[in-house]
Amino acid sequence: MLARPYRVTRGSDYRLVVRRGSRCGGARVVTSMLTTGESRAARFGFIISKQVGTAVVRNTVRRRLKAICAEALSRVPEGTDVVIRALPASATASFSELSADVNRCLDRLVKTRS
Repeated sequence: MLARPYRVTRGSDYRLVVRRGSRCGGARVVTSMLTTGESRAARFGFIISKQVGTAVVRNTVRRRLKAICAEALSRVPEGTDVVIRALPASATASFSELSADVNRCLDRLVKTRS
């Protein structure tokens, strides 16, 4: 799982990443990335609205996204904040489909930052 030091926790940080960060959209998720320049590990945040489904479905999607991001942590540069917004289609997506969407967006955003 994704440990606490690797998570965005403050609302102001979420807003900053979503408003000022680079964005990549897919069928199941929208990924925003902002490089802060701080010397710390990359952090991930998740936005899963009630449009995705019931609490059980939303928590399942959140757990899947956390597992995907834990695997991708080494590919994201230091000092970067990433916020992933789950779209309603993520509720019916398999783990591999969700993983493909997130990894495609992360690769694209990291590539444009370089």
